[in-house]
Amino acid sequence: MELSQLREILREKYYPIDAKSSALFLLSVLFEEVGELAESVRKKDLKWIEEELADVLFMVLSIANYFNLDVEAKLIEKYVKSDPSKKWDLEQ
Repeated sequence: MELSQLREILREKYYPIDAKSSALFLLSVLFEEVGELAESVRKKDLKWIEEELADVLFMVLSIANYFNLDVEAKLIEKYVKSDPSKKWDLEQ
């Protein structure tokens, strides 16, 4: 399944609920999920890392749907067709 297909399925199922929220509410839920992901990474709990990654991705796609944005195209443009890692400040 393509990411755009997944985004559309989630849009059909959850957009009516998300549309009643605000963008800032959705963003706050994303932050909460990222915090839970951080905790599971700190504990190195693979089961919960997977769970929280799914929650984070769901919220990212929910925000994309809220604004009707095609994040798949941007992801491909930015990280497949291009390589921003050369700009990252990483020690080699």
